[in-house]
Formats: sequence, structure tokens, C-alpha cells
Amino acid sequence: MLTVHHLNQSRSHRVLWALEELGLTYEIVRYQREKTMLAPDALKKVHPLGKSPVLEDNGLVLAESGAILEYLQETYDSASRFKPLDPAHKVQYRFWLHYAEGSLMPLLLMKLVFNSLGKPPVPFGLRTLGKALGQGVQKAYLNRQLETHARFINDHLAENSWFAGDTLTMADIQMSFPLFALLARGGIDNLDHIAAWKQRVEARPGWQTTLAKGGPLTIPGGG
Repeated sequence: MLTVHHLNQSRSHRVLWALEELGLTYEIVRYQREKTMLAPDALKKVHPLGKSPVLEDNGLVLAESGAILEYLQETYDSASRFKPLDPAHKVQYRFWLHYAEGSLMPLLLMKLVFNSLGKPPVPFGLRTLGKALGQGVQKAYLNRQLETHARFINDHLAENSWFAGDTLTMADIQMSFPLFALLARGGIDNLDHIAAWKQRVEARPGWQTTLAKGGPLTIPGGG
């Protein structure tokens, strides 16, 4: 039996979506974020890192979104509906599957952290300094980096309906969380092709069922 250890408002939405697209039966074990927005300690009983998502499949315990998506595709997608067969598309598939967490998400996480330096739980007396520091780093480095990445992705989607070919693949599922975060947190205008891709995602019945089962994916903005 497949079991997803699902944390609200997290990357584990991607695993639920993949399972829905594959038409697989699964159970959800739910966890709620603490007031600090960190995952609860209960997740450490499932995996030592205490992170979500975690997938269990007949005794096998898997962490890391990309690894889970690759496992699901290799194990349950015998018709290769969610991994392209064309060699050129395979190259794109591999790139975007790893780019999502390797290149894009670190910048988005930094954006969230530096935007939070002027807010609780930062001590009141340090918030003015923290806000100035956070805004300075964003202006000098982060915002420019994020814009470079956003234009790169937008240009790719200007010529491709999906990330690796003409149909949805696991690469799109992997890219969903960082792109939803980029649109919410990046503060970058004129990303029409990313926005159109997001609309295609949101129109899919599998995504709609994911939200119905896993709850809304509400990502804080970056300011």
C-alpha cells in the first residue's frame, strides 16, 4: 500500500499530484506545520530528516520529491506516459527534474528568509536592522538572480506547452512547487508563459483532486 506523509502547504502536494495522474490508490497521513512554519517532530519518526514528503511503499521509505517522482514513474508508469521517449525531450526532462530543487528553490527559500528578517520571531529591537539587511540582500543579489531564472523559464515555456515535450511529465510536477512560489514570491512582471502553464496545471482534474485531498497550496508572498 502506498502511503504519503503529507505536510500542509508543502512540496508533498507534488507527490499527491503524481499519484493522482498515475491513477494509483494511496493513503494520506497528515501533519500540520508548527506556528514557526516548521514541520512537527512527529515526522522524524517516519524519516530521520523530519521532512515532507515521505512515501512508503510496502516497507520501502523514500524521501526527496525528485527521488519519489522518479521512483513512481519507473515503478508504476509502464507505458511511460510521464517520461518522454524522444531523446531531446529526455534531456529536458532530466534537466528540469533536477533544476527545480538544485537551482530555483534555494533562491526562493533565501527570498523568504531575507524577507522575514524584519518580522517575528526576530526580536523587536533587531527588526529594523533585519529588515534593512534583508532588503539590501534582495536588491543587490536575490532579485536579479530570480529575474534571470524567471526569464529563462518563461522563454522555455514560450516555445513549449510543457517542460519536456508536448504532454505533462514528472518534470512539470517537480517544477510546480517552485513555480507557484516564484509567482507568489518573486515580484516579477510579464511572466505570461509561466502563468499560462500554471493555468494548464490548474485545469487538470488530477491537480484539482490533489487540492481537494491535500488542502490548498497557499504560498506566502515575498514582498
